[in-house]
Amino acid sequence: MPVTLDTYAAVLFDLDGVLTPTAEVHMRAWDEMFNQFLAERGGQQPYTDADYFAHVDGKPRYDGVRDMLATRDITLPEGTPDDPPEAETVCGLGNRKNALFSAILETDGVQPYPGSVHALDRLRERSVPVAVVSSSRNAPAVLAAAGLEERFDVVVDGAVAAADGLAGKPAPDTFVAAAQRLGVAPGEAVVVEDAVSGVAAGRAGSFGLVVGVDRGVGERALLDAGADVVVSDLAELTP
Repeated sequence: MPVTLDTYAAVLFDLDGVLTPTAEVHMRAWDEMFNQFLAERGGQQPYTDADYFAHVDGKPRYDGVRDMLATRDITLPEGTPDDPPEAETVCGLGNRKNALFSAILETDGVQPYPGSVHALDRLRERSVPVAVVSSSRNAPAVLAAAGLEERFDVVVDGAVAAADGLAGKPAPDTFVAAAQRLGVAPGEAVVVEDAVSGVAAGRAGSFGLVVGVDRGVGERALLDAGADVVVSDLAELTP
């Protein structure tokens, strides 16, 4: 029997790379920030897309900074979320990346993936509740820019996770919290993710179905992380 999203009690979507192509904007911002930082230090291997998928993708921003720097044997002071973008701290670099992301988003805007909009339309027709679960604190701005802010009953983003003390992906906490807010048990819900860390979070939370959306990380990597099925477009799961 083919897998379809509308046979489950709720669907929990990651945002960047699943609903909107903002993963590409994040990649550009991370690339510019890290390569400028590494060039200034000298003698460092440049940051690449492979680094993004292996060490940054899907994680809370400061975790991504910390994990990426560890691959270059660089340790910086943690700093605080109030650090300016110029600060050479974990939080400062994270804030520098966020400033770049916001500038690109404001200049270029964002359009949701047509297949993802089709999936949301289908789920709304079937009265299936949906949520966004994103590590990004930019989720409300991205949803507004894409015209999707009215589509979701629940949004658990980086700001909500910080306020509620929820561990970020690959821990399952944010997905579990979203399911609870929808009044659904994890085993009755679907997690839809494009990042290895997000797929791992869905698997760790024992969700009823974990869908990997391959936007570049690779089908094998998503399956190895715990995806039950991998698609290239969500329209494949909403016939």
